[in-house]
Amino acid sequence: MIKITYFVHGTTTDNENGISSGWSDAELSETGIQRVKNLKEQIKDKHFDAVFCSDLKRAVDSANILWGATHEIISDKRLRECSYGKYNGGSSGMVEPMQEKMVIEKFPEGESYEDVKNRVAGFLEFLKENYDGKSIAIVAHKAPQLALDVLLKGKTWEQAFAEDWRKTKTWQPGWEYILE
Repeated sequence: MIKITYFVHGTTTDNENGISSGWSDAELSETGIQRVKNLKEQIKDKHFDAVFCSDLKRAVDSANILWGATHEIISDKRLRECSYGKYNGGSSGMVEPMQEKMVIEKFPEGESYEDVKNRVAGFLEFLKENYDGKSIAIVAHKAPQLALDVLLKGKTWEQAFAEDWRKTKTWQPGWEYILE
């Protein structure tokens, strides 16, 4: 069994400007940096054997603020956000309504949420082979978190999207998953 605690990266300048970054790199905003520092204080008593993050800058920077002084941060591109293809860095007003329609169908020149799920499933197999009995922290994005809900909590994609904390406004300092 592996205990996974999932954290989302801090707010970015793209988030604040209504841009869906996808695979585009985005800087953490001042608000995002402060929120990650506040999160660090909230979780200071949690123990992790390993810390993983997406290889996109916003996740790497968030992970480094949280654990850069105490853990090796292992970036892994399988934890990236969904590639919105030609819509990477596009208006959230255009991209977000498309997301729930792109479970099977790929974004033009990008990927589908099923593609993200397959990437995350490969990452989970890697964890099973190398981190059994460990407690793992992950810092990444919306799509990998929804994929974990589908893979480990048995949700349908429709449920995962409908119950997403971004819609329900129920952020928390980490989401727990068990990988058996």
